[in-house]
Amino acid sequence: MRVAVLGGGRSSEHDVSLTSAGTVRQGLLDAGHDVVSVTLERDGTWHGPDGEELALHPGRGLLDCDVVFPVLHGPFGEDGTVQGLLELLDVPYVGSGVMASAVCMDKVVFKELMGAAGIPQVGYALVEAGRERPDLEALGFPLWVKPARLGSSVGIVRVERAEDIEAALDEAFAHDERLIVEATATGAEVETAVLGDTHDARVSGPGEIVLLREGWYDYNAKYGEGGMRLQVPARISETAEALLKDIAARAFAAAGCTGLARADFFVDGETVLLNELNTLPGQTPTSVYGVLWEHSGVPYPEVCDELCRIAVARFERGRALRH
Repeated sequence: MRVAVLGGGRSSEHDVSLTSAGTVRQGLLDAGHDVVSVTLERDGTWHGPDGEELALHPGRGLLDCDVVFPVLHGPFGEDGTVQGLLELLDVPYVGSGVMASAVCMDKVVFKELMGAAGIPQVGYALVEAGRERPDLEALGFPLWVKPARLGSSVGIVRVERAEDIEAALDEAFAHDERLIVEATATGAEVETAVLGDTHDARVSGPGEIVLLREGWYDYNAKYGEGGMRLQVPARISETAEALLKDIAARAFAAAGCTGLARADFFVDGETVLLNELNTLPGQTPTSVYGVLWEHSGVPYPEVCDELCRIAVARFERGRALRH
């Protein structure tokens, strides 16, 4: 297949996206695909493999490609906006559609949906600019202030004392008008990878995030040299692993996801709490999605190939519907 790989984007995760896109390109090449690189610049313009600025025409596809593989992180990339544009271009694309992408990008909306589905998760509260604030101290300390619609731990502040809440909110409001404030969860941070269609997805074996320096699993720990180590298999019980895999599949289906996702958990003994689903997880050399599938016996080129085939099959099903 001829595959367009989208990298870059307008968000603060632009550079991470470009690194992820390079990994995906190589995986697709190793799987035997013809790869076309498309860079989404910080100013919102799109450039093709020869550096030419692209003009996009609804209904005309993208560069005669059979499928598009968005490797984008954060706003204007994994929040349903690019997915909507690709729908208008009428081209198959890897990953979740508009609704599921938007739902999983907004941490509060996602948690409310998971709560309705009966999935256990960390305590939280919504804080919105210009609106009355809930009692955040009731969540206990330390607590975590996060922009509701960013990824890669951008804008997150750990708060140890009540008197520091206001400054943390101000810092997070610089990134988003909607914030989520979460209680601290005990136990290990464990992640697993999901691959497949909405109600027919399989889940990789879990990996445990082991920090190699003081602090928490922030941006530098995720992407910096020597920040973390992925312990595979995770040091959790068989009961906890089975529960974790079940919750990952249920959450993937409840959110209407397709293609891929990384599911993040806190595991304490046999208590398993879902933290979030990331519908376009990082694909950098230190990212866990591909590594987890490698440990589960699925080589990365095979993952990339399967994702493209899932995208094409979903597109063809959609074509058969009457709108």
